[in-house]
Amino acid sequence: MEEHNADHIPAQDNMFSQPVQQNLPNATKVLILGILSIIFSIWYVSIIGVILSTIALTLSGKDMSLYKSNSSRYTLSSYNNLKAGRICAFIGLTVAIVFFVTIVLVIFGILATLPFWGMID
Repeated sequence: MEEHNADHIPAQDNMFSQPVQQNLPNATKVLILGILSIIFSIWYVSIIGVILSTIALTLSGKDMSLYKSNSSRYTLSSYNNLKAGRICAFIGLTVAIVFFVTIVLVIFGILATLPFWGMID
């Protein structure tokens, strides 16, 4: 008589089974760096925002090419995190550059000589 063992589950060799998807390797790092680049894009530390956003954009470029080469291997949520981090990095880079240029202009006194600053008083 054949005994059924509940612990023994036969391996499924189905050619239609989906491969296990994994997260993109740098998606979370890019998201965190993108958010931090926005935070550090304030006046006196804007250079830190530029550095963080540059690192985030470099890492996101590598992961974007990984996802485009084999999108079925990676999860959609990690790709969405990557895109969100990339957008945050672009925003952080833009804000940091604007603040950095403004600080440089203030330091060199160029903004003080512009005509519209006299109208503010």
